[in-house]
Amino acid sequence: QSQLVESGGGVVQPGGSLRLSCAASGFAIDLYHIGWFRQAPGKEREEVSCIGRINGAPYVQDFVKDRFTISRDAAKNTVFLQMNSLKPEDTAVYYCGTLAVGADCLNPEYDYWGQGTQVTVSS
Repeated sequence: QSQLVESGGGVVQPGGSLRLSCAASGFAIDLYHIGWFRQAPGKEREEVSCIGRINGAPYVQDFVKDRFTISRDAAKNTVFLQMNSLKPEDTAVYYCGTLAVGADCLNPEYDYWGQGTQVTVSS
């Protein structure tokens, strides 16, 4: 059974860092485009970052590109989202997902995602 499990969220002060993990089981994560998106209460879903299948090309949205980094460890079958210099507006549930057939990191469309991990940035 294929599964994605996010972890690494928590409560952090402004300026702090977190590293989110997206662990896959049942499939090889490097064969799929994998994206991170976030959902805050009362706000629309936001794309955050994506990593391309096979070549691992990273894509990070402009509003976080100086602070967030996406990476992949194929041996661990895991994609990571390193988040630095966190701000209160980064507070959200963060999800990772596989992109649908035909979609890519420039035009992400998800066909599966995990349960999410809560990130709260507060003093």
